[in-house]
Amino acid sequence: MDRNALCNWVVILVTCVFSFAEFRDRQLEERFIFWPEAILGGRQYYRLLTSGFLHANWGHLGMNMFSLYCFGPGIEAVWGGTQFLVIYLAAIVGGNLLSLVVHRHHDYRAYGASGGVSGIILASVFLFPGMRLRFYFVPIPIPGWLYAVGFLGASFYGMRKQIGNVGHDAHLGGALVGLYTAAAMHPGIVRASPALFAAISLGTALLFVYLSRNWLILPAGGIRIPTFGKVAVNSGLPEYKRSEQEMDAILAKISEKGIGSLTAKEQAALRKASEKYRRRAEPEKPKSGLTL
Repeated sequence: MDRNALCNWVVILVTCVFSFAEFRDRQLEERFIFWPEAILGGRQYYRLLTSGFLHANWGHLGMNMFSLYCFGPGIEAVWGGTQFLVIYLAAIVGGNLLSLVVHRHHDYRAYGASGGVSGIILASVFLFPGMRLRFYFVPIPIPGWLYAVGFLGASFYGMRKQIGNVGHDAHLGGALVGLYTAAAMHPGIVRASPALFAAISLGTALLFVYLSRNWLILPAGGIRIPTFGKVAVNSGLPEYKRSEQEMDAILAKISEKGIGSLTAKEQAALRKASEKYRRRAEPEKPKSGLTL
């Protein structure tokens, strides 16, 4: 084991152990998977990080960990283990934050280390400007800058068109956050490749302009994508959003036609909601009888 890549190996080991435990216990998956409803409605913000240590299957895990094994040691050898971890974990969270924006109105679940790996790869491209990448299906090496531009463009296109069973939004967000985190700690990588950094920054600005004008990027209707990339289910509005819409409709009906117009089902839903808000409004008396 390369001692200069100790943190990289620790991340691989922890991810493999956690993913193996998840393969054997689906309740673990449900507890830690990326899920906008649980994050926004249940305030379970830890899922933005923990989902990066879960995977769909052995193939998914193997692909991500092999990529991390190839690119992680270079980052750690030059910048150290602490900065490697900062870039990797920031990229996981950043990728999931972009997914949260894109999928906040969908019943959508996702997992995988792809966002973190994408951040490490893009940071490596800038750390080693002369890098050339080889792929089995391409007969000649690809310059690192061309790979970076192509990867970001393909990720945005895949996110927009919902191509395949891959969380393109997490890849895109993770790559950008990984790069900007590395650039914040080491501005020299920007000076080494100013044109490429400017092109990526311009593309990032245009991406957020696009998002600001197209908040509902994906339809509320469902897709199911459970295997190779970073994601699983999108099957309509989450429950808390549906409940809000149903209650809005009931209140509008009461305003227009009176409470007597409600059906038995609507009356039951109204009583249930009233009881819930009444319980929230009444402070619970401590069992000890002491006032707090």
